[in-house]
Amino acid sequence: MITLHEVYEQGSDDVKAAVRSFGARHLIPGVAPDEPDWKRAEQHFTYLIEVIMGAAAPLPAGTTDIVRRAEQEAIGFLLAVDLHTDYRCPICVKQGFLR
Repeated sequence: MITLHEVYEQGSDDVKAAVRSFGARHLIPGVAPDEPDWKRAEQHFTYLIEVIMGAAAPLPAGTTDIVRRAEQEAIGFLLAVDLHTDYRCPICVKQGFLR
């Protein structure tokens, strides 16, 4: 499964901006106000892909097309919400995080 870091490294300028924006939704409490918690952002991006796939359990072999499609949809999500400065990470919301 693709990582948020790989998305950033391989992405266009718009994708890179969307990844930075997603990271900005995962700030570290009590640390510099602009310091993202990239570990949590990475976990939430992975979980977002899994939610899109509907994966509650490990996928059977030969499902790479499903994974790739879910990855592309997750990247599309990042691009779509990047247009809104006030959006919250849906995984944070689901898990009850304030930000």
